Amino acid sequence: MKALTWHGKRDVRVDTVPDPVIREPTDVIVEVTTTGLCGSDLHLYEVLGPFLGEGDILGHEPMGVVREVGPEVTAVRPGERVVIPFNISCGTCFMCAQGLQSQCETTQVHEYGSGAALFGYTKLYGQVPGGQAELLRVPFGNTLPIPVPPGPPDDRFVFLSDVLPTAWQAVEYADVPKGGSLVVLGLGPIGDMCTRIAAHRDAAQVIGVDLVPERLTRAQAHGVHVLDLDKHGKDLPAVIRDLTEGRGPDAVIDAVGMEAHGSPAGRLAHQMTSLLPSPLAARMMERVGVDRMHALDLAIDIVRRGGTISLSGVYGGMTDPMPMLTMFDKQIQLRMGQANVWRWVNDILPLLTEDDPLGVDGFATHHVPLSEAPAAYEMFQKKQDGAVKVLFKP
Repeated sequence: MKALTWHGKRDVRVDTVPDPVIREPTDVIVEVTTTGLCGSDLHLYEVLGPFLGEGDILGHEPMGVVREVGPEVTAVRPGERVVIPFNISCGTCFMCAQGLQSQCETTQVHEYGSGAALFGYTKLYGQVPGGQAELLRVPFGNTLPIPVPPGPPDDRFVFLSDVLPTAWQAVEYADVPKGGSLVVLGLGPIGDMCTRIAAHRDAAQVIGVDLVPERLTRAQAHGVHVLDLDKHGKDLPAVIRDLTEGRGPDAVIDAVGMEAHGSPAGRLAHQMTSLLPSPLAARMMERVGVDRMHALDLAIDIVRRGGTISLSGVYGGMTDPMPMLTMFDKQIQLRMGQANVWRWVNDILPLLTEDDPLGVDGFATHHVPLSEAPAAYEMFQKKQDGAVKVLFKP
């Protein structure tokens, strides 16, 4: 089969690799019909190479059609259409029963002290072959795949793999009070969807911050009050306080993470890490703060006293400095973590109707053959051609 594989920093290729096979009696083989390119994939493209191996298959946002099932699979059958969550959870352990599928005790990566394994990610999360491929082996066939109805195009459902549950959890964790205000930092796919979900859930004021003109225009078209970071610069906190009765928003979602346009020191740390031999770079990233903290620092500054910060952006450094004195003084509540996909499926599925209240049908900006994935990665990394969400067709 054809699959997108990692070969080094900014070097991904479409290779011919062996087809996956049934290994366990509850495995399922899915023919991938649509698979997404995620901002987290850029961490692999740019920063997290020390935790990858040459030839690793990338991608964690797939959906498709079941082609083969193991002898103990009863929940899905060949020909059925399914979405595959990005976190690999058994659905039956203690953590899964708590709705914490991202902490699944069956697939935790104990070697690195990490939570549930992920499709198409690093050694830190199991190094499981991913979904930017023609075929995907899916474990836990009775509990992990999300069956979806035939008929509507893939765009209606594919975002159940990551974007929708990640954004839903971010808004849930933000805990915006009825009639309250929310600022979303970063209007990439997750941040954009956060603004739509927050409005759907009756937040009275939704403010979006970014520096990419196309992303600002896109969010504004959905009723978001947008602010250009380049335009307002250091005055941004004051501008936001002026919009929120002088005290700041009730909640802030940081949807940027370590892709933030931060300090020169943070950028240098990223560059230095990428130049080190892989074992040394891995140890540095595990033990040293290498993130660009600008977005999180901004969130701490602008949120009102007693407010909530919800982190959906990925941070990777182990000793990143945080302004604990300010956080304590302001009584800030901080919630974060990988999305627990299955926890939110029953909330989200009823919204994926003909009415399409979240605008999923038009959410993708680019539909690209898998054969053109390397160029799409470069385009997305450089924020070219208005790329916000790219979907591959294997």
